Amino acid sequence: MAIYITQGNYTEQAVKGMVDQPEDRSNAVAGLMKSVGAELLQYYVTTGEYDFLVVSEGDNISDVISGLMIAASTGGVCNLKTVEALTTQGAKAAMEKAHAARAGFKAAGS
Repeated sequence: MAIYITQGNYTEQAVKGMVDQPEDRSNAVAGLMKSVGAELLQYYVTTGEYDFLVVSEGDNISDVISGLMIAASTGGVCNLKTVEALTTQGAKAAMEKAHAARAGFKAAGS
């Protein structure tokens, strides 16, 4: 299972709706992720460039992306940006693989 971090913005329509009827969106997002085979790990409302941050887990990116497509298709969110996160153990495994394979690589122009 891989971890994915998604940042995004609420649309003006969504903000108006949440002010008119305040709600905790984490249950809705958890249900959406479950419906596409992923799991919501954390949901945060954030300040700055993005309005929210979602941490999810899934077998592959297409599971998570399908959930994000559903969310975006409602018109409530936009500017979605998703990255995969590695544990420190996963990053170390990547470093070890790079170390082992580096001997066969030559830099451009060398």
